[in-house]
Amino acid sequence: MIIRQLEVSPFMENAYIVGCEETKQAVIFDPGDEAGRIAAEVQRLGLTVSEIIATHAHIDHIGAVHALKEMLGVPFRLHKNEEILVKAYDQQCRMFGIQFGAEPGIDGYIEEGDEIAVGNLKAKVLLTPGHSPGGLCFHFQGSPGSVIVGDTLFMGSIGRTDLIGGDMKTLIANIKNKILTLPEDTQVYSGHGPMTTVGREMKTNPFLLMY
Repeated sequence: MIIRQLEVSPFMENAYIVGCEETKQAVIFDPGDEAGRIAAEVQRLGLTVSEIIATHAHIDHIGAVHALKEMLGVPFRLHKNEEILVKAYDQQCRMFGIQFGAEPGIDGYIEEGDEIAVGNLKAKVLLTPGHSPGGLCFHFQGSPGSVIVGDTLFMGSIGRTDLIGGDMKTLIANIKNKILTLPEDTQVYSGHGPMTTVGREMKTNPFLLMY
């Protein structure tokens, strides 16, 4: 399994290229900015991208989607409850005082329980709203397993809940019921900051110990 993390944009957001070593197929998760840099890294790794997926639709996670769709000719998918944020793309840009690329078109939706195929790799889809209305996480089983969580969970912290669709109780419940139930050695790849593990956050994350 190939997981390449690229920190992009002034928001220091983590875009991920996940690839299958056997088939060289790949998916791009959360390309927030710097489409050219992401595409160049895909080429350097010798991968072929099948689709772009967003864990959620805040602008720092979808800012490069439109450009990458044009460059790579691939579809873009996310949870249907995030469509409201995609449609408010320009409003989000104005709110944060920054302009990324154009609003991306949505080509399909992903639901909880779906399975994402990346070549020979499979990821189970987990619905984890609380940071946003339709936040998703993607669990790749393995030894250790990996889970791409967007802004649901960070090393020592959790996603903010003061934006549209945010709710602290919902977020905490989803983290505890859907992320912390994974094996403790599962590697957690967040939307900002360094990689952590389920076990580390279970034992040391102050937000999860407090609530």
